[in-house]
Amino acid sequence: MTEALTAGERDPGRLAGLAKGKLRAKLPQLAEAMAGRFGPHHAVVARRILDHIDFLDHAIDALTAQVVATTRVFAEQVELLAEVPGLDQTAIQVILAETGGDMSRFPSPAHLASWTGVCPGNHEPASKRRNVATRPGNRWLPRVRAAARAAARTRGSYFAAQYRQTARCRGPNKAAMAVAHSLVVVIWTVLATGEPFHDLGEDYFQRRRDPERESRRLVRQLEQLGDAVTLQPAA
Repeated sequence: MTEALTAGERDPGRLAGLAKGKLRAKLPQLAEAMAGRFGPHHAVVARRILDHIDFLDHAIDALTAQVVATTRVFAEQVELLAEVPGLDQTAIQVILAETGGDMSRFPSPAHLASWTGVCPGNHEPASKRRNVATRPGNRWLPRVRAAARAAARTRGSYFAAQYRQTARCRGPNKAAMAVAHSLVVVIWTVLATGEPFHDLGEDYFQRRRDPERESRRLVRQLEQLGDAVTLQPAA
């Protein structure tokens, strides 16, 4: 529609008729929206904006092709990391670009987490240790934090369970940082060992609970509400 406007088309009905997909159901509203003042000077400005968008799209395509060509030597690492929830192609490319895919530079996952900036900082005045904001890390790797939020939304994954478990006690921001830390540990482990990612599952924390301890906790809660509780084993 914008291209047609810049080319000189002014008829609202014809402009609305260029709609595609779901917009076809709104042709009357589109025709009404297209009726207005759009002069030659508007067309000149719109044309410059569209040309600039085209230029940026071509530049992005060219750079993306260069990145893909450069990362072909990391095909094995890319395949391994692609199995990790939350890591899209861009996140994987950033990780490989910044680390070189070589985990021998980081003696442990904790070193990589610290370098990435997903470890809590510490402030120790007068021998009192206090948790403060996370440490500043590599400025290109905040992409890992965005990937952590995507991982936390992955149904059936350990990261989703970890996010819910932590968010209940410490809030969503600290939960997202905890997932980011776990994600970095997974990245280090996968790249260091060459072993495929194995998800612990969304029921990981549930499996770790002691049934007897959980029963006692629930009984105490009911007794505090004034109920008498008698437990009987299920058939």
